[in-house]
Amino acid sequence: MYELNLPKYGIKIKNVDGNTAIFDILRRKFVRLTPEEWVRQHFIHYLIDHKGYPQALMANEIQLSVGNKKLRCDSVIYDRSLKPRMIVEYKAPTVNITQKVFDQITVYNMLLHVDYLVVSNGIRHYCCRMDYDNQKYLFLEDIPDYQNILT
Repeated sequence: MYELNLPKYGIKIKNVDGNTAIFDILRRKFVRLTPEEWVRQHFIHYLIDHKGYPQALMANEIQLSVGNKKLRCDSVIYDRSLKPRMIVEYKAPTVNITQKVFDQITVYNMLLHVDYLVVSNGIRHYCCRMDYDNQKYLFLEDIPDYQNILT
């Protein structure tokens, strides 16, 4: 797979029905290993192991509905009252992060109304804090620690 700009962790990979699969600690099962999934698993472990995000307050592949249309957030992080606080969107390392990617995560945020949006392709990571009062977002230098997204 790809070399990422994220810390390494104890990856669990196995063959499932002829396909390579990686263990997803949030879904508690092996899932098909794609370049995007490779990024997701590394990023999730980064948040847990290095930024203090509680595993129990994180979820992958969260389904949302807009009328008859079904959308799926890559990852959502919640506070202790289970209010969504952050949406994370992943792309494969070969995919450039463009305005289109931010437009995608913004659609999810219309439904969840979180404080933080994160986009990563495993090499470049962008995090912005929403400023709803002034109807804008502020890009941050780094992904905040969990305790800092609660204020």
